[in-house]
Amino acid sequence: MLQAIFQYEFLQNAFLTGILIGIIAPLLGAFIVVRRLSLIADALSHVTLSGIAASLYLSKTVPGFSGLNPLYFGMAFSVMGSLFIERLRMVYKHYQELAIPIILSGGIGIGVIFISLADGFNTDLFSYLFGSVSAVSRGDLYLIGGISVLVIGVIFLLYKELFLLSFDEDHAKASGIPAKAIHFIFMIMVALVIAASMRIVGILLVSSLMTLPVAASIRIANGFKQTIGYSLLFGEISVIVGLVSAFYLNLAPGGTIVMTAILILLLTILIKKLRSSSHSSKGEV
Repeated sequence: MLQAIFQYEFLQNAFLTGILIGIIAPLLGAFIVVRRLSLIADALSHVTLSGIAASLYLSKTVPGFSGLNPLYFGMAFSVMGSLFIERLRMVYKHYQELAIPIILSGGIGIGVIFISLADGFNTDLFSYLFGSVSAVSRGDLYLIGGISVLVIGVIFLLYKELFLLSFDEDHAKASGIPAKAIHFIFMIMVALVIAASMRIVGILLVSSLMTLPVAASIRIANGFKQTIGYSLLFGEISVIVGLVSAFYLNLAPGGTIVMTAILILLLTILIKKLRSSSHSSKGEV
């Protein structure tokens, strides 16, 4: 695999892009899980699908859109979806969780309409749904690299504020933290990461890369920073093993990446269970 990566540009793009996504997806996922907003990733991934389907439809029907990268349309729809979620969360103050299924339903509806207009599924759309090793261009790599720098920079600068908002929002607001602005910034970052990750993981599976490594790390971590550290480690293992498996088995990388993450999760559950059994045995002795 390593020889092939250095041999073919498209594999270099896929591997480097996967490494970046293996960092930024679990990084944001740690905050998403702690906030109990895991379904936001699913909602925005379906909105992204609408953008991709709209782009593919316009590229067939409008001459000026023929050379447009669908990734940009997907990002635009995803960002708009994230802003709508935040707006609806303010409208439904006592039922904020309603914002997520509303946007998810809208994303599915719009996506189905554009897919129907574009005469159903085709090879391009299939690669966006489940990921593709060969679909990642050098331009995609640069774009995702820029998004990675942005996400890591914002997390570094606003870590304290995001931490307080995630664990005690009322105290954070009382401390003078601009919660509304930070929520919007965070949601936009989530939208960008979801749209960027679809090339490798696929639109329908991208939320898994944001939540499964975090779910695994929670089982064995002590503290939030350690949870982030393990999440990044498990995310990278999932992406690298998944890409290698997809290359050799000629499979969609999204499926192999997610199944690797599932295996890691099951392993951490087993480790936690064995630790608990060991402590119980020592206590009895």
